[in-house]
Amino acid sequence: MDKTEAKQRIEKLRKSINHHRYLYHVLDKQEISDSALDSLKKELFDLEQLFPDLITADSPTQRIGGQPLKQFKKFRHSQRMTSFNDAFSREDMEDWQERFMKLLTESEKQKINYYCELKIDGLAIELIYKDGFLETGSTRGDGTVGEDITQNLKTVEAIPLQIEDKREIIVRGEVFVTKKEFEKMNKLQAEKGLPVYANPRNIAAGSVRQLDPKITASRKLDSFAYDLLTDFGQDLHEGKHKILKELGFKTNKHNKFCKNLEEVLHFREYWIKEREKLDYEIDGVVVLVNNNEIFEKLGIVGKSPRGGIAYKFPQAQSTTKVLDIQIQVGRTGAMTPVAILEPVQVTGITISRATLHNEDEIRRLGLKIGDTVIVGRAGDVIPDIIKVLPELRTGREKNFKMPEICPSCGIKLVKLDGEVLLKCPNKNCFAQKRRGFYHFVSRTAFDFDGLGPKIIDRLLDEGLVADPSDLFDLKEGDLKNLERFAEKSAENLIKSIQEKKEITLAKFIYALGVRNVGEETAIDLAKYFASINKIKMAKLEDFEKILDIGPVVAKSIFEWFGEKENLKFVERLEKKVKITQPSPKASAGKQTLNGKSFVLTGTLESITRLGAKERIRELGGDVLESVSSKTDYVVVGLEPGSKAEKARKLGVKILNEQEFLKIIK
Repeated sequence: MDKTEAKQRIEKLRKSINHHRYLYHVLDKQEISDSALDSLKKELFDLEQLFPDLITADSPTQRIGGQPLKQFKKFRHSQRMTSFNDAFSREDMEDWQERFMKLLTESEKQKINYYCELKIDGLAIELIYKDGFLETGSTRGDGTVGEDITQNLKTVEAIPLQIEDKREIIVRGEVFVTKKEFEKMNKLQAEKGLPVYANPRNIAAGSVRQLDPKITASRKLDSFAYDLLTDFGQDLHEGKHKILKELGFKTNKHNKFCKNLEEVLHFREYWIKEREKLDYEIDGVVVLVNNNEIFEKLGIVGKSPRGGIAYKFPQAQSTTKVLDIQIQVGRTGAMTPVAILEPVQVTGITISRATLHNEDEIRRLGLKIGDTVIVGRAGDVIPDIIKVLPELRTGREKNFKMPEICPSCGIKLVKLDGEVLLKCPNKNCFAQKRRGFYHFVSRTAFDFDGLGPKIIDRLLDEGLVADPSDLFDLKEGDLKNLERFAEKSAENLIKSIQEKKEITLAKFIYALGVRNVGEETAIDLAKYFASINKIKMAKLEDFEKILDIGPVVAKSIFEWFGEKENLKFVERLEKKVKITQPSPKASAGKQTLNGKSFVLTGTLESITRLGAKERIRELGGDVLESVSSKTDYVVVGLEPGSKAEKARKLGVKILNEQEFLKIIK
């Protein structure tokens, strides 16, 4: 990106950020998520670092918050209330450390260690005490001028109204709403037929800005103190917390001294895993140079102190650009548009593609090639485009049009009645066959170790296999002649295929790739029919009798098993693999989870998600994809998604990984 392009992008980013910051800080409203706004701010900050002469005094990176609300008296801070730039990765943290280290002497560098604080998702405040009494409480506002909300802050029990010290004491901290109170308030809103609150931070901000302090008091806000401006001779930031505690302020017991950056990284990783146990929301950790003298010497750049940074948790949403839209031919012939993205991290994972589902979805989003978009991970897994940011367009964006012919075989595409997807009607379409292969070997199907899409592509391109049943006939010699295929790799792959010749009926059904048959439906079919032969002979009404199978799915299963080519494929497989069905008697004594339903969210460290699902089912439990009031347990792993939040709102029991392992063992 040259300087001219950077300038244009910076101007558009500033305009967009200012719009969303005004909504967030002044009106307590949101159009995009916090993490999406953080992503825009990070992009602006990085561009301004590359082109520092483009930084202006009115840039969002140079100021904080918004203008004070007119209903409150303005209050000017004696010292500017700053906020921190964001970091999202180890590289960001290393860059931050490298930047400020350049400004220090060798002896000062030897004194560098850190104090880490949990970053509360609340509202920053300042408290001034004179003669031992709380005289003024204010919001941060724009950093220089805030709002006098003294009467409202006096209703927060965690904030002392009186302290022993008679000097002028200036304290800074955070007010927030606990998860428990957040759930109570949303339940009350729902009972009144009113909209529920989006997040605890919005409630905290709205509560301290109530003109009637009685309303603030009813919200039961909480507070932590984290900074002390008054000089008590403290050399370390850590010392400020000790003094605050002695003065009677509530401080966070989880804050921690870290001797180096490696310990900081471990601290953050620990709280990524443990954050669900807290009774308040956190979105990262604040990392501060612990030595107060060095911290002051490093000074402030724009709105942020050089000696501190907010090390955010992996984002559930982020912003990026759509570089292209390509068509993916599915195993059933469905044409799915896929957005090719500028690589971006979402919940700690780099993504470069996102599903667009169908043409109607592109139209609904108003998406063009070249747009800046917000991406997230739908259902905790699949990258998804959530929103287009048209205000960042340059005029060079292009409209997308779905193709009229299949990009693989050239056959004219069709749209069946009642369906939104264009389909290729050619059952011999090579792209469909290829996708069918990928499905057949996937982890929830035959799960061959070391056999992924790249190797399947090579086997198909070389003509070594025509359909998935041919995989079981492969010999080491067939693979050794393939370019860059080592002898050991060939041996391991053949061994893996042979070891998977025994498969459960449910997995076998799923591996066939029957349209509309997912993992759960395959399990239902296996339980109901108990053998593949009974499924082959079943009538349409037999499928419709199964509790969780509707008429559309029943019809697609019946039609699939009614085609001669599909039956021949099943027969070829039956000759090469052993299909097993767990005996009800064999597992009857182990059904400790009988009648219990589970939903999994986030990444489990000691067991795969597939392994967890299988173990739950072995013990008689059910695995669901969505949370409802009837769900018994939600198992929360690393970086959980929205399912954990929904479980809390509904009062569903949440299990961490250790608690879950005890149950399944």
